[in-house]
Amino acid sequence: MTSRPVVSVYSKSGAEIKDSVPLPAVFTAPIRDDIVQFVHANMNKNRRQAHGVFFKAGMQHSAESWGTGRAVARIPRIGGSGTSRSGQGAFGNQCRKGRMFAPLKTYRRWHRKINTNQKRHAVAAAVAATAVTPLVLARGHRVLGAPELPLVVDNLNVDTTKALLTSLKNLGASEDLKRARDSKRIRIGQGKMRNSRYVLRRGPLIVYGEENESVKRTARNLPGVDFVNVHRLNLLQLAPGGHLGRFVIWTQDAFKSLNNIFGNYRRTDIEKGGYVLQRNVVNCADLARIINSDQVQAKLRAVKTSAPLHTAKKNPLTNRTLMKRLNPFDAVRRANEQKTNEAAHKSHVANHKKERKATKKAQAVRRKAYNAIWKAQAEAFEATEAAFQRIGADAPESEEEDEDEQ
Repeated sequence: MTSRPVVSVYSKSGAEIKDSVPLPAVFTAPIRDDIVQFVHANMNKNRRQAHGVFFKAGMQHSAESWGTGRAVARIPRIGGSGTSRSGQGAFGNQCRKGRMFAPLKTYRRWHRKINTNQKRHAVAAAVAATAVTPLVLARGHRVLGAPELPLVVDNLNVDTTKALLTSLKNLGASEDLKRARDSKRIRIGQGKMRNSRYVLRRGPLIVYGEENESVKRTARNLPGVDFVNVHRLNLLQLAPGGHLGRFVIWTQDAFKSLNNIFGNYRRTDIEKGGYVLQRNVVNCADLARIINSDQVQAKLRAVKTSAPLHTAKKNPLTNRTLMKRLNPFDAVRRANEQKTNEAAHKSHVANHKKERKATKKAQAVRRKAYNAIWKAQAEAFEATEAAFQRIGADAPESEEEDEDEQ
């Protein structure tokens, strides 16, 4: 890169551009969200205070197990007699007034150590993300009124908080200040009883240098506004919650100090001794363009056109092409076999039709004989019935009727 871009320096009134400064090299560092997330999560753990339960809680009973053989559990039981408490289980986490399972200890590993170089990479990535407008907007900041990102102001040395608030509004931060001010609410849950009753959205971060020491006094009462010295940049302020893209307002002296703090890939006389900014591994994100470029294609091997030396062994009993190569007569044999199968099928169909026809003819003869026999039986039954009726008509009346007549 033959020339580096420059950033405009605005006055406190925001109406005029006072100067321009070259963009520090830290803003060209790769934005490593993975490093920022890891470092932020571990740094957050270093604010915790050790806490735990009383080491004798739930264990101050006169209890002893009854042992086996009584058809009860072997949990220790309260001694004595005469009360309902006698014989009740104790000590166990499932017992009333028992200790908790795996009670918290104050000697737990509450804090974490983080590699110094890793922390520096995370801070550099967070600083670089403050200059990317989409990331700042995605984080929720209202920066559409800001003239430029990164936003650099020549001087913020004012005597009162009111004057600083006017300067911030002139620089286009009024919407973000209102968003932070209107977001104040009471915290949900038990935290409201632990000296942190209210929560507030994060507003702009003012990074000042040695020439703007009054910022510490004038900005401390503005809701949502944070401030930090450029020599003590903190990831917890540059990326709250591990989210990149904090809205940062730089003073000119702080902005110029960034090269002395982080270096520029070549300098070694920097505050962070021995630190070298990370470089992007890939400058072009278009992978298709990289793969199809002449430089990459020239190094690729030519397409292999020769036949492979080893081929899979095929079964000639299931592969007709291979069988034809091994036995040229196989096609004739297969055709003859097909003709034989077709002739056998036709003969089978013809025989089946012939047998079915003969069966039908025999069934007709049997049905005719059966019908004749059935008809003769029916006629015989009818004749017999008629004879019985005639005999009954000629017989005298019943014996009872004869007795009545006598």
